[in-house]
Formats: sequence, C-alpha cells, structure tokens
Amino acid sequence: MSEPLDLVVAERRQETADIVSLVLRRSDGAPLPAWEPGAHVDLILSDSLERQYSLCGGDARSWRIAVLREQEGRGGSAHVHRELGVGSRLHVRGPRNRFRLEPAPSYRFVAGGIGITPILPMLKAATSKAATGDWSLYYGGRSRQSMAFTEELAADHPADRIRLCEGPLDLPEFLSGLRPGELVYACGPESLLTAVAAIVPPEALRTERFSAPQAGTTGNTVGNTAGNTPFEVELARSGRTLTVAADQSILATLQRAGVEVLYSCTEGTCGTCETDVLSGKVDHRDSVLTPQERACGDTLMVCVSRAKEGRLTLDL
Repeated sequence: MSEPLDLVVAERRQETADIVSLVLRRSDGAPLPAWEPGAHVDLILSDSLERQYSLCGGDARSWRIAVLREQEGRGGSAHVHRELGVGSRLHVRGPRNRFRLEPAPSYRFVAGGIGITPILPMLKAATSKAATGDWSLYYGGRSRQSMAFTEELAADHPADRIRLCEGPLDLPEFLSGLRPGELVYACGPESLLTAVAAIVPPEALRTERFSAPQAGTTGNTVGNTAGNTPFEVELARSGRTLTVAADQSILATLQRAGVEVLYSCTEGTCGTCETDVLSGKVDHRDSVLTPQERACGDTLMVCVSRAKEGRLTLDL
C-alpha cells in the first residue's frame, strides 16, 4: 500500500456559499508527486472517514481541491468545511487517475455543479492535446452564484469556448454533430451523466461519477445481491483460495481473511481498489472502467465486481 503524505492546508477560499477550495502543501515546501488533469486524491480525515476529491489546480509544490458541502452527505464534506482551515494538517494519499485526458482531434466538456473540478485543469491541457486545439465547455448550475470558478474561467480562456448555464442544460444541442474521434468528458450529478450517455456513443464518452449509478446504467446497483451466486477467488501471490458468498463482496471476503487491499468508496466509483485479474471472466459493476477496459477483463474493482462464472484469479 502507498504511504499517505502528511500535508498542511496552506490556503482556504470560500468559492461560493457551499463550496470551499483548499491548497495543500508539504510543511517544508518540498515538491509533491506529479499529476495529470483528471486525477484525484484521498483525504484521510479520521480513522473511519476517507473521501476522494479531484485535483482542480496546483503546481509542483501544491495541490488544490474544491469541496461542496452536501447536506445529505456521509460526513466528509461537513468535516472539511467545519474542521479544515489554514494550518490544519491531514494525511493525503495519491494522486490516482481514472479520468485521464486522452489525445483527440477535439473535445467537448460537460460540467454540472461541483463537476467542474476535474475538468478545470483539463481545459488548458486540451489546447495542446487536441490535434486542432479545439475544445468547448458547457457548465451548468442551479444559479450563477452556486457555480465555482466562473471568474477564473473567464480570465483564463476565450469567451467563445465557454458556455455557462443556470438551470437545465440543452445537451442535445451542445452535443450534436460530434466529429470522428472527438471525445466528450462529463462530470456532475448522476442525472446529468445519464442524460449525456443517452446522446453520446460509449466509445466517445468519458465520465467521472461522485456516487454509484442507478440500476441499468452500469450493471447492478451497489448493495443489490439479488441473483448473486457464490464464487471462488484465487490469490496468485499467496496461493490461497477464498469463497465469496452471494451476499458479500470480494473486498469484504479479502478483509475477513486478513488480506490488505487499498480501498475507499466501496461503491465502484473511485478506482482505489482496482486489482489485476490474471484469469476468469468478470461481472463488472463499477462506474470507472471504459467499455474497452471491461472487454479486456484484465482488471476489476473488488468492492463491487464479481465473477461471471466459477472462479477468478487475482494478482494478490
């Protein structure tokens, strides 16, 4: 397992009434691990509280994140807003990236609310990664006051590439006429991602989710054990074979057997528990892997995915 970094909050800024941004640095100012747009880090807020946040800026010696206070959240955002100020110390693991900006002739970016965070650093990179330097952004929120980084966007990018919207986005109009090879990157509420996925072909779409998808979008919903059957997991490095019960995940089975695996969300959305598959057919239930990666079947998220038949051999 990678050792977490001991970082300090160097800056804190209230971006909107409900969004705060934090700049994290080492206390001695030493460089941080390199990262690319789309990466996220794990904030270890307490022994039982760990959350993932996208990197939305920074440099060789700093990382910036932005956190939305979620009224119906599980405690992570409330902790950040309430407890973390300038000078606060915390452990951070990462960065990790399952939302990389791939080379393409052009891009269209769709962001809803706090979904702007992973896309923000992609915009500058898109100018160099796109064969034509061509990209456009459609960014929506409940109101202009609820949308973070609008002034930064206006200062850093040409106005004709950015469209801001209060209320529902006109996705069919923005996403019409996709060109060969053009990629669409989308991040935001599940309802937005579902709407984008209904328009954009899977091979052209890259998404990042903050929560598990609804039934029918990427397989079974988290916690749905109906129709599950037991299967075996062989651990190639130790030679052990474990039985995964119908009502348990691979992750829970590994933990019960004392096998240490890095994990975080337990919903198949963050990619932390990604594990190499050496043999066997995978029933993918995550929302991280692309259709092409699923077809390869050489990796899975042990928190939600299962075996399609019999047994899986994992690189553990």
